[in-house]
Amino acid sequence: MDDGTRRLYELHSRPELDRPVLVMAPDGWIDAGLGGTTALASLLSTMATEVIATFDADDLLDHRARRPMSHIVDGVYADLIWPSIELRAGSDGHGHDVLVLSGPEPDHRWRAFAGAVTGLAQEFGVRLLVGLGAFPAPVPHTRTATLAASATTAELANRVGIVPGRVEVPAGVLSAVSARFAEIEVPAIGLWARVPHYAAGMPYPEAAVLLLDGLADLAGIVVDATELREAAQATRRQLDELTANSPQHSALVQQLEAQADAEAENASGWGQLPTGDELAAELEKFLRGETQ
Repeated sequence: MDDGTRRLYELHSRPELDRPVLVMAPDGWIDAGLGGTTALASLLSTMATEVIATFDADDLLDHRARRPMSHIVDGVYADLIWPSIELRAGSDGHGHDVLVLSGPEPDHRWRAFAGAVTGLAQEFGVRLLVGLGAFPAPVPHTRTATLAASATTAELANRVGIVPGRVEVPAGVLSAVSARFAEIEVPAIGLWARVPHYAAGMPYPEAAVLLLDGLADLAGIVVDATELREAAQATRRQLDELTANSPQHSALVQQLEAQADAEAENASGWGQLPTGDELAAELEKFLRGETQ
């Protein structure tokens, strides 16, 4: 590892870890319904972790875009809280070791950041990288949604399911890190929850539940999602009430239900999914703030 990459972070400790899974859901990228953010927060809240490395926020972040928070008490500056990117180590309730990369997506030096994360992964013997996120899709809230995956190998992606066809959208830092993992032959996968496009701009707990279930199925990392499941049911009831009071929204949901039911009858389960162009259009609308 070159000195420039090493200077991007400070290593605080070297705990003994047994083939950990590295999980990341960087703030600031596609995360409809706050699915990835909520899933990562739930993961961190259910296990004790220690910070083993911190990244240089001054070098990686634009503080005008992510300003530090100044705490002022009776007119006196009491504290200044800076945004941070941290690597934490812990284990789930079944003793499976986990590394969690938390914090905002870097604004600068993506190549160097990806190299640094990959170097740390090699140092701690990471066996799998899992990214968590969510995207707006033409699915109804009244049906159980499914995950889609993007991975460094077709075999790994197809273990979860894919959006067929060619999809071209602006990349997140997960793509840069995954590319470096592919170079060292460590598998990497992004799990993506489908969120009803009309609910993409609000918290949608079911997306986080789907992501945590996917993490458990794929990597064996188990998180108690009882509270999230209860929140998901409450959100579904809220959306039921909102759509029931709007003939336009009711018609939309019925149309999406018919599409979802038709897809469920398909033997593969994937044949009638949105095309790459349709998915890209939904993502572009979401990034512009057009979520309704």
